[in-house]
Amino acid sequence: MKIGIIGAGKMGYTLGKHFSLNHSDKIKLVGYYSKNLLSAIDAAKFTNSNYFDSFDKLLETSDILFITVPDGEITNVVHLIKECSDAAKGKIICHTSGVLSSAQMKNIFPEAYMYSVHPIYAVNSKKEAYKDFGDSFITLEGDIEYLEVLKAMFENLGHKVKIISPDDKIKYHGAAVFSSNLVIGLYHMAQELLMKCGFDDDEVDLALKPLFINNAKKLYETNCEVALTGPVERCDIDTVQKHLSVLDKECYRVYKLLSNQLVNIAEIKNEGRDYSNLYKILNCEKDD
Repeated sequence: MKIGIIGAGKMGYTLGKHFSLNHSDKIKLVGYYSKNLLSAIDAAKFTNSNYFDSFDKLLETSDILFITVPDGEITNVVHLIKECSDAAKGKIICHTSGVLSSAQMKNIFPEAYMYSVHPIYAVNSKKEAYKDFGDSFITLEGDIEYLEVLKAMFENLGHKVKIISPDDKIKYHGAAVFSSNLVIGLYHMAQELLMKCGFDDDEVDLALKPLFINNAKKLYETNCEVALTGPVERCDIDTVQKHLSVLDKECYRVYKLLSNQLVNIAEIKNEGRDYSNLYKILNCEKDD
């Protein structure tokens, strides 16, 4: 399978480097096309592959195309593919969007085999993210003809792979956001609370980052029930009430919402412990 990549951003660099490092008689990275030719040249150099100054040349050379452009540009790229219909018919074309399904591409150009291939992985650097990319979990959906082929290809690269329904794509991506991006929002709220207590930036990080890392490590190694500690797990109603009494309305709502989730976990962990009074406190409204 000769692989071409359209788009030379962080995902394009990372995916291409991953393919190039795992080059075999079954897969070969052909190279890149990008609207920004300099980006394509740099990505090709980084992955020891080629760059293409025209879209149709990459299309003719590749068996599989990966579209790694921003979500809002994917349909534009598929329209370009449609214009090269003779070369594109029967090609395997994949996008790497987390939230879009393959259906948007299929509606534009039904003559190709369309797929979404999404790694559950935070690609936060062009030239560093590839180093741990092999640990990422991959989800697939799309035309039935090559689903198992793509699944086997990524499994041979060391990934765990799950085929999902196109109808579940948005919900699936929401789960990824909850476990990744929204956690950063919670950390930022914690930073602001400490700053209100007189901590400077360095002191905030010294205080919170070890707590954050150790808890995440425990969750990674075990599960939610084992990792959970704190006042909700202990059913420490007095401490929870004190927290709620000093929080502004926004923090109050977030604390309540997430603490209700923690009660659900705590009830599994501590079977028989009565959390009913804590539930009542967490479901009352804050006075203005």
